Amino acid sequence: MSSLILPEWPAPPGVRALATTRRGGVSRTPWHSFNLGAHVGDDPQAVAANRALLRRELPAEPLWLAQVHGIRCVDAALAAGGVEADASFTRQRGVVCAVLTADCLPVLLCDDRATVVGVAHAGWRGLAAGVIEVTVTAMGEPGTSLMAWLGPAIGPQAFEVGGEVRDIFVAHDRQAASAFAPAANGKWLCDIYQLARQRLHALGIRRITSADFCTMSETENFFSYRRDGVTGRMASLIWLE
Repeated sequence: MSSLILPEWPAPPGVRALATTRRGGVSRTPWHSFNLGAHVGDDPQAVAANRALLRRELPAEPLWLAQVHGIRCVDAALAAGGVEADASFTRQRGVVCAVLTADCLPVLLCDDRATVVGVAHAGWRGLAAGVIEVTVTAMGEPGTSLMAWLGPAIGPQAFEVGGEVRDIFVAHDRQAASAFAPAANGKWLCDIYQLARQRLHALGIRRITSADFCTMSETENFFSYRRDGVTGRMASLIWLE
């Protein structure tokens, strides 16, 4: 599918990953067109058709999570579809880990030897609570052997938050202050990509590749909950061949 994003990162042979855009599916407005979220009010038949299109690119049906902006990470080879979690990992080949997003940050992870992969749904709540840290712990590899790809998320010029969000991150790490810029209305512009990099660095993960997209401003390519309210979801997926 020409509408897919293939991460450009130094993942070893045997690791496969991709991210979807909003283009190339069958859903109608306001979910047009490649909506993969079954929980956003779209026609279930359209969602099923879109997932079937995606399935052609994959070795197996992904483990679709019931995401709650939390930090639970499950083994995708053992968990059942619809499990309440915001991250998954696997050491089993052919098992597909996936998260859905529409502004939140998808974080893909793998190790040097292509023995384990993982993915985390990192909105600001999950990021602040430690979803990346929990996922890395579940993968069971030192940070120095891991690398990360940061997928499409809301950009630093569009992500406006209140002071309480900034306070949460700065209380955890003073360096997080550099990821916030004052906005004209007394709020703050937040760079969620930078916050994720800081968390990854603290875990010893230095090889970080960022997509640097903006889901809110790139209307033709991405769904954005902040922009549209009722909208679809993109997927970010990773697996071992």
